[in-house]
Amino acid sequence: MKTLKFLPLLLLFLFTSCSSVKVNYDYDKNVDFNQFKTYAFQKSGIDKVEISDLDKKRILRAIDEQMTAKGFTKSETPDLLVNIFTKEREQVDVNQFYAGWGYGWGYGWNPYMWGGNTSVYSYVEGTLFIDLIDAKKKELIWQGQGVGVLTQNIDKKEELIKEFVTKILEQYPPQQKK
Repeated sequence: MKTLKFLPLLLLFLFTSCSSVKVNYDYDKNVDFNQFKTYAFQKSGIDKVEISDLDKKRILRAIDEQMTAKGFTKSETPDLLVNIFTKEREQVDVNQFYAGWGYGWGYGWNPYMWGGNTSVYSYVEGTLFIDLIDAKKKELIWQGQGVGVLTQNIDKKEELIKEFVTKILEQYPPQQKK
């Protein structure tokens, strides 16, 4: 009976630990993040991002959703400027597997036996950086980075972008130690 009580918790852990986006962040430890209530996008920086305008719109909409959910409001005179930067690179995974009767006891690895298998898998890995800049001082105060596998499927692309932005901005504001 005790096992049944922990099963939903175990399943939740498994599903949350299988996220396709890996996140890191860094911040200025001398900044009081409670002072920031409004934001705007840094147009000059976002215009330089080398992705399609459609993907830019998807990212900015997802950021708007997350910032609004955190209680921020968009403003012409913001406390924070939000900037993004992206990069991508092609990754290639090569896996080789050899099986057969090996040295010693029983079944094991042996490069001289049959059963070798090589598989090659290539994919595009993307990185999204979200920078939060103190609008008054013009200084970077927080940066989040998400890395994951990209897709060209339009239906999945929207979902993936939301996942990237959500996972990154979950880390803001940082939990500062007093």
